[in-house]
Amino acid sequence: MADDRADDTQVGAGSTRMVIAGASVGTVFEWYDFYLYGSLATFITRHFFSGVNETTGYIFALLAFAAGFAVRPFGALVFGRLGDLWGRKNTFLVTMLLMGLSTFVVGLLPSYEAIGVAAPIMLITLRLIQGLALGGEYGGAATYVAEHSPPGKRGLYTSWIQITATMGLFLSLLVILLIRGQVGEEAFAAWGWRVPFLVSILLLGVSLWIRLRLGESPVFRKMAAEGKGATQPLRESFGRWGNLKLVILALFGLTAGQAVVWYTGQFYALFFLERMLKVDGALANSLVAIALVLGTPFFILFGWLSDKIGRKPVILTGCLLAALTYFPIFQGLTAAANPDLAAAVARAPVTVTADPADCALQFDPVGKTAFTSSCDVAKAALASAGVSYENRAAPAGTIASVQVGANQVISFRGGGLAKAEFDARKAAWVKTLGAALKDAGYPAKADPAKVNRPLVVGLLWLLMLYVTLVYGPIAAALVEMFPARIRYTSMSLPYHLGNGWLGGFLPTTAFAMVAATGNIYYGLWYPIAVAAMTFLVGLLLVKEMRGAPMDA
Repeated sequence: MADDRADDTQVGAGSTRMVIAGASVGTVFEWYDFYLYGSLATFITRHFFSGVNETTGYIFALLAFAAGFAVRPFGALVFGRLGDLWGRKNTFLVTMLLMGLSTFVVGLLPSYEAIGVAAPIMLITLRLIQGLALGGEYGGAATYVAEHSPPGKRGLYTSWIQITATMGLFLSLLVILLIRGQVGEEAFAAWGWRVPFLVSILLLGVSLWIRLRLGESPVFRKMAAEGKGATQPLRESFGRWGNLKLVILALFGLTAGQAVVWYTGQFYALFFLERMLKVDGALANSLVAIALVLGTPFFILFGWLSDKIGRKPVILTGCLLAALTYFPIFQGLTAAANPDLAAAVARAPVTVTADPADCALQFDPVGKTAFTSSCDVAKAALASAGVSYENRAAPAGTIASVQVGANQVISFRGGGLAKAEFDARKAAWVKTLGAALKDAGYPAKADPAKVNRPLVVGLLWLLMLYVTLVYGPIAAALVEMFPARIRYTSMSLPYHLGNGWLGGFLPTTAFAMVAATGNIYYGLWYPIAVAAMTFLVGLLLVKEMRGAPMDA
């Protein structure tokens, strides 16, 4: 590692803006690496989870994405401890190196067809490395910038760090769109999806060059010079009730709601457009990217506002608005992005009537289970078609049926049939159901000519506005809650428990809820419940810490 004294001369005294810009740009590249996987989940499914059925494969791909989030709290403990012992700058140099190299290797991995089950195992291993690295990255960057910032501008300055996650997502979407346009959809699906991962090695080089020019945090240097640094950061952070209480309040009263609002407004919105509304992938990415660009300046605005009125009012306003308006916003997205689907649902709602005992949760981890009951046949066909439906219980032993408006399509029992006979019966039945759906006006895909682009972007921007409300001030709020000697460790854990577990598992959890109920909006109950909880806990129990001294 470069000597920090040399770094001081490189950066220069009083170069706060250089410090903020350097930390922020480096973190953009970190988030680019991490979010590529989420943006390319559909292609990951095809190449690494092709050994199971389509629904199971997609859930597996989301779980592999979530695996990176699952280990983020452990990365927070490992690298948070190092950051409080070893220094802010050196620690986030290591995390960035781990992140960049593991992302690059994803682009080189053989597919499931080439090496079998070893492919997904290797992929998940790399995801775990990424998650561990990111667990130490955010706390280091946020602490580093906050400890360079004057008290009256801490929210403003750290809001630049908050932009980096969105800009990383935007950059990943931009690179994907450019490559898709250059090589075409067929080539992109075959091999072009690997290129964004491989490009990350160039971004890693730029990030390292920038961060090596930065010096250590003045607060950490002062602590080290005076011998006041932590010797046991984990014990001091979590073994003493006074600080552990703050960690718990930071999680449930700030970061939990912030996390689900962030992931709903950016990731789940994109997933909803592509998977539920059947909007063309390139078009969906473009619309989300436009909304990100329009919404990004509000990170700075709300970071600045939190310096004036406090962190809590801004963050909790975002949580409350999200909890109150998610249902109408996503219903509005349906009407704007796929009006044919919205019209068909209103005109000819779909209902599955079946014996509940005949219906299984169609998640098959090993690809060996045959879902042959009449209920499973019906629901699998509707899920593949992306059609939302309601469930109605029928007496025991009843053969499942699908009601499409006034038309009824009776399913069949496939148990006991030879595989060839079952496949033929199922294909004929799916064709009959498809004809009924088509007659009722259900589209196979969203018609690009009918997508109300301005309205879709406007609704996505509104979701993005909620993201900026909760995320713009969160770094300042967290760093001000904890003492300097254990700040990196203490703030990193609640942030990554919230964002890694409650936020990171949101796409998987929400999709599973949709698959179980047949209602494309049912998954929204998850972020709504968490955001509402955070609003109440934050309002009643979290103390406003705006302007707290950084060297205390």
